[in-house]
Amino acid sequence: MDTTKIDSLDRLTNEFSKLPGVGKKTAGRYAYYIVTGSLAQAQGFAEAILEAKEKVKFCSNCGNFADAEVCPICKQRGEQTICVVKEPKDVMAIEKAHTYNGSYHVLHGTINPLANVAPKDIKIAELIARVSKGQTKEVILATSPDVEGEATAMYIASLVKPYGVKVTRIAQGLAAGTQLEFADEVTLTRALRDRIQL
Repeated sequence: MDTTKIDSLDRLTNEFSKLPGVGKKTAGRYAYYIVTGSLAQAQGFAEAILEAKEKVKFCSNCGNFADAEVCPICKQRGEQTICVVKEPKDVMAIEKAHTYNGSYHVLHGTINPLANVAPKDIKIAELIARVSKGQTKEVILATSPDVEGEATAMYIASLVKPYGVKVTRIAQGLAAGTQLEFADEVTLTRALRDRIQL
């Protein structure tokens, strides 16, 4: 019998290790922090998890996370520019840059025939319904530059263009601080293709 094993601590560690990017060591540190902290801290943490699980839903307009029918971004911003992303976490990433002031549309996936994900399985129809109202001037396609993201962007572009809306794709290329010698061929090709005039 393993005398060092404490079932409740092991269970907590195991639950933390299920989080993306959290290994066993980090999960153990998280569990140790909870167990050695105050009961009030642990209760606050548990309540925050349960409250988020109960209250957070998807915005009825854009599909982003919200704790009301419509998210704060849709309440504050117009529909002139819509940035299309794959997941709500992509909205958070763009918002951190503090450079975009338009609205969003979250697809909740990308077209992937190998995984049996067709256009009808993601929120493309909802995007077209928004664009068809006539308020949108530009749709920015900000899906990832992988095969599925590119296919999804091209498909959406073909549906949006007939409405007379400008369709753009986010530029892809070298990340800040990257040295040319370490960049792959695809990244270099895109960086050269999407070059800008100074």
